[in-house]
Amino acid sequence: MYAIVEIAGQQFKVSKDLKVYVNRLTNEEGSKVSFDKVYLVDDNGSISIGAPAIEGASVEAKVLQHLKGDKVIIFKKKRRKGYKKRNGHRQYLTQIVIEGITAGGTAKKAAPKKAAVEATTEEAVAPKVKKAPKAKKEDTQE
Repeated sequence: MYAIVEIAGQQFKVSKDLKVYVNRLTNEEGSKVSFDKVYLVDDNGSISIGAPAIEGASVEAKVLQHLKGDKVIIFKKKRRKGYKKRNGHRQYLTQIVIEGITAGGTAKKAAPKKAAVEATTEEAVAPKVKKAPKAKKEDTQE
């Protein structure tokens, strides 16, 4: 079972017991968090799609720790001008572990792929009309 969920403005594909690094959350370490913007839930082949989110569905998680990501170096240079600028950035992150996914009530059930393919092939099957061959130019002598 997995779900597509929005956490801190970004979408993640999550499943149970998965550790995820997300943008810094305001919750304290060790606290539990619930995310309600669940866009898709796959429960062993039965897929529920929200429009835009599934009502009643949620993802439960626990905050493990707050940390900083790896340093990213930003280097700007303009050749032959003597301009060099070096800057760095470390993103503030939160590590969470997904404890459970609850699939909620009303959502569109996606049709299996085979049924969709069969429906399109039945509509697309039509007799093909063959064109008559073009007439050849006759040789003329002057």
